[in-house]
Amino acid sequence: MTQDYSQYTAPDELLQERIILVTGAGAGIGKAAALSYARLGATVILLGRSVEKLEQVYDQIESEGGSQPAIVPLNLESASHLEYQQIAENIEAEFGRLDGLLLNAAVLGELRPLEFYPMDLFEQVMKVNVNAQFMLVRNLVPMLRQSNDASVIFTTSSVGRQGRANWGAYAISKFAVEGMMQTLADELQDSSKIRVNCINPGATRTRMRAAAYPAEEPATVCPPEAIMPLYNFLMGPDSKGISGQSLDAQPK
Repeated sequence: MTQDYSQYTAPDELLQERIILVTGAGAGIGKAAALSYARLGATVILLGRSVEKLEQVYDQIESEGGSQPAIVPLNLESASHLEYQQIAENIEAEFGRLDGLLLNAAVLGELRPLEFYPMDLFEQVMKVNVNAQFMLVRNLVPMLRQSNDASVIFTTSSVGRQGRANWGAYAISKFAVEGMMQTLADELQDSSKIRVNCINPGATRTRMRAAAYPAEEPATVCPPEAIMPLYNFLMGPDSKGISGQSLDAQPK
């Protein structure tokens, strides 16, 4: 039986002096995680598509007295191989290492049967939810190897463990994420100090959730801030020895 870390209480300086990159950091779960990591002492690298949203998170971190964050504007749908390479080079030049990577950014696509799924939309979802995750991992693992205790967190979904009708490209992309996590965890297990896991956020009050369940009352859904215990646990040193796992932020 998988242990429940959803009630984990993080020490105040859990992530002190750690460098952590968060994708999709401008809103929703990514924003909540970036703020949480900063409050626990980390220097957070905010990656996202909207500079305006990233700047708002940046300002909030600074107003709360956190370490000065960094902003990396990037459109995961159209980013080139060179842009991913430049991100790694910039992190190496500025920080010399990377201690954590939260791969949170994703798109929903549309809920419809596969036989009617638009081909261009399928490609778009795969670019953001799968290809971009690979490109970031491919270029940032060397930076993570420079850390004495590094953590990579992928974001999965219940529909990436058991396929459900009409979830289309999103479900398929999350199955791919689970496979990427398992493959990377196995590759790094004996050759690095990097642990690699997945988090399934569960039903969380985000824009994506609202698009998937338009009739749902938002107030009945868990806010992103409430699921941070597992995100904090897996990113910090208390999770040493845990790798290759797919865990639920809201255990049933």
